[in-house]
Amino acid sequence: MSRVKRGVTARRRHNKIISMAQGHKGVRHRLFRRANESVLHALDYAYRHRRERKGDMRRLWITRINAAARLHGLTYGRLIDGLSKAGVDVNRKLLADLAVRDDTAFGAVVAQARGALGIS
Repeated sequence: MSRVKRGVTARRRHNKIISMAQGHKGVRHRLFRRANESVLHALDYAYRHRRERKGDMRRLWITRINAAARLHGLTYGRLIDGLSKAGVDVNRKLLADLAVRDDTAFGAVVAQARGALGIS
């Protein structure tokens, strides 16, 4: 069996990792070993935080809805309870968008929740 020389393959693999580490500080974008561990950690963090981002966005929407609901005299929990009792099926992303962009429409939604809760 003939011997395989790995020079070209190894160089290609190293250069791929080094190019992925562009923007990392110090030797982490120059030396293959350091760059490799830096890239592996970066890819791990990216994978993990893509999943965390969903929760972060939901938390942001809830904060915005709560702030706008309190301006209309309700808390977030009471608003969501009223909307579910009224049979209004609006997701939090849309509610947060209404709260930020269109206060009159959000006021109408709050009025429906109030009606379902029996609050005048």
